[in-house]
Amino acid sequence: MTTPERVHVVGGGLAGCEAALQLARLGHPVVLHEMRPHRPTPAHTGGGLAEIVCSNSLKSSDPGAASGLFKAELDRLGCRLLALARRAAVPAGAALAVDRELFSRMVEEALAATGRVTVVREAVDDLPPPGEPWIIATGPLTDPALAAALERVTGAAGLHFYDAIAPTVTADSLDKDRLFRAARYGRGEADYWNAPLDEAQYRTFVRELVAAERAAVAAFDRDELFSGCLPIEEIAAGGEMSLAFGPLRPVGLTDPRTGRRPFAVVQLRQENRAGTLFGLVGFQTRLRRPEQRRVFRLIPGLERAEFVRYGQLHRNFYVDTPRVLDRGFALPGAPHVRLAGQITGVEGYVESIASGLVTAWSLAAALRGEPLPPLPGETLLGALLHGFLFDTTAPRLSPMNVHFGLLPPLSGGPGGRRGRRERRRLLAARSLAALDAWLSHPAVAPLVGRGDG
Repeated sequence: MTTPERVHVVGGGLAGCEAALQLARLGHPVVLHEMRPHRPTPAHTGGGLAEIVCSNSLKSSDPGAASGLFKAELDRLGCRLLALARRAAVPAGAALAVDRELFSRMVEEALAATGRVTVVREAVDDLPPPGEPWIIATGPLTDPALAAALERVTGAAGLHFYDAIAPTVTADSLDKDRLFRAARYGRGEADYWNAPLDEAQYRTFVRELVAAERAAVAAFDRDELFSGCLPIEEIAAGGEMSLAFGPLRPVGLTDPRTGRRPFAVVQLRQENRAGTLFGLVGFQTRLRRPEQRRVFRLIPGLERAEFVRYGQLHRNFYVDTPRVLDRGFALPGAPHVRLAGQITGVEGYVESIASGLVTAWSLAAALRGEPLPPLPGETLLGALLHGFLFDTTAPRLSPMNVHFGLLPPLSGGPGGRRGRRERRRLLAARSLAALDAWLSHPAVAPLVGRGDG
């Protein structure tokens, strides 16, 4: 037997760590290159691997939601980081949210436990010469030198959009007498703190939010903002009621003190296992820090909020995947280099993890001389990674989360008569059946592992 080929993975984020764990499980020695903490980024706070920098939520685990189905698909593939995330989970109703520091520590321990992953703290500023295979998973905050190297190889400028982060406050700085615990529609435990606003409070908040001073961003263009992370002040600028129908919508919530639905609600989600930190849900922002303190303290119960993490806006880099990568996520001009994670145009934590896993499998299959067959288009994995990302209909790739709209319509029967819940149940059943058939393919079956963390 020959020794499995060594693989280099650049980037110790979610995609890079999942790729490294999958390759190590398959017997490949892995060198994981991470530039932090020696070379910081505008968003990370330290050098921890798999550090989550925005919300601590990995979205819903409800099988009736697209994110829940997506997790079920990844579980069938033996996703490692999802298993670790569940072990680092904090209360979040039907969502999977993690203690950031605990999750990062667990990922580092899992990498060390493989005995095959060597972590090298160094920046990679250029693409390597032909030889050993590489996976570039440096994410949206790719260092400018490496981004320039990718542009030279692809012959096309890297695309970009602007991403925003929500602030975090301490639990003991909240006025609990003005808040109430609940989850929307009573689903799951009452894991969220809710700040109810009456109409006068809401209109005052919106007025001050829209007028607040914002941090300058070089060459900022509102059209380049990713809609899934639009800063709250940008949403508010779209109309006085846009927040009430957006991140502050009160549906599914009843204030126990009045017995009525509030005019608007700000939700706070637990961000660590100890329950000492809470993030403002949907409050991605580019307000200046003094303005964040002033405006967000207008929210009932947050008058004395202690901000331990401020919102910010940063520039994200990604490539034009359908025009610069092949179906195995390799660069045609440098076929020993593959890309994974948000740099390919996926958006979201679990989507990044999925990209790292699939790119690792694609590389491992290629090294065994059995190319990975395309993922079924009936699955969210296939619809996103082998469908949407390679669709050339639009002249410019825009980052995308998973959603049911990516899946082909159901066939047979009058689809219009099906309720949304039944339609999603049928889509999920079709997806998992198609995925099970794919996993039995001779080129895929040897790659399947258990997501035991």
